[in-house]
Amino acid sequence: MDPRYLDLAKVLTSFSTKLKRGEKVLIDAYNIPEQFVLALCREARRRKAQPFVALRDSRVLRELIVGGTEEEFTAVADFEMHRMKQMDAYIAVRGSDNIFESSDVPPAQMQAYMKAMRPVLNYRVNETKWVVLRWPTPSMAQQALMATESFEDFFFRVCTLDYARMKPGMNALKRLMERTDKVHLKGPGTDLRFSIKGIPAITCGGQYNIPDGEVFTAPVKDSVEGEITYNAPTVYQGVSFDNVYFKFAKGRIIEAKASGNEDKLNAILDSDAGARFIGEFAIGFNPHVLNPMRDILFDEKIAGSFHFTPGQAYEQADNGNRSQVHWDLVNIQRPEWGGGEIHFDDKVIREDGIFIPKALHKLNPDYLLGSD
Repeated sequence: MDPRYLDLAKVLTSFSTKLKRGEKVLIDAYNIPEQFVLALCREARRRKAQPFVALRDSRVLRELIVGGTEEEFTAVADFEMHRMKQMDAYIAVRGSDNIFESSDVPPAQMQAYMKAMRPVLNYRVNETKWVVLRWPTPSMAQQALMATESFEDFFFRVCTLDYARMKPGMNALKRLMERTDKVHLKGPGTDLRFSIKGIPAITCGGQYNIPDGEVFTAPVKDSVEGEITYNAPTVYQGVSFDNVYFKFAKGRIIEAKASGNEDKLNAILDSDAGARFIGEFAIGFNPHVLNPMRDILFDEKIAGSFHFTPGQAYEQADNGNRSQVHWDLVNIQRPEWGGGEIHFDDKVIREDGIFIPKALHKLNPDYLLGSD
């Protein structure tokens, strides 16, 4: 077995989910090598936990959604909920040979499936210890414009980062965000103002996603005003979008544009009443992740980025918005991406991707990479 598999399995079972004796963990495996599933099972048992395994395939899932009925989706959701309620922890490892596998699923079918599965997702997020990561595949390497071997080396390096080193800086950013009322985001095509007053900030240093490196909160639901242009490409519901632009009034997206697929963009935003409001604002700072690759688990952690998310709010940082949609869209503010600033209560806290206050210097790349 590749020793990197065991190293990563240890991170997921000991650091991310902190499995304990007697706990039940669901290993949700999509299109990944069986050797890594074995590594996870062995590490779970080494910690005296009980592993349960679901083996899934993205093409099979597409088939089930395309031809499914609401009755079938409800039955699947009931089964998944029953199983999830038996679990103490959840580890999802998702590989895919084609990120556009569900691009031709009719929007109504996708919306019906997501609506049925939303309670299962909510239970998993709020009631279990969980972590989600992608698996390195040749198609992911292609998305990252890298050779397969080089991408695998990058993947295991970023996924086994010393996430504990992030903790002091993340805690300082959390404290600052929880003292902040007004946020102002500036950059090319972006001039956005909103409040985060009274909403908790949550640190993410390897506990929920691998790779990780963000602190998130949510805007006061009706406070968002202005415009934003996302300069990182994105894939959602199997469809690719570039240069997504939103204009806001009283918290709601009143205008949405993109370079292509605008009809699909607006169909997603019209999925339900909450899809045109924002459920998350997060600041990313993983020093190994520098450029977008149309994989949100990586892209939302890009050093010098933030994401501003239409749809469902997390209950840990709740602004009351509810939706079947949760679409993390990313803006990168490093100079090579056009630069930008984040202001908290009229003070610049990050400029061109670099944190300015001394208390936040431990989130800058030099420190996290061990060169400072």
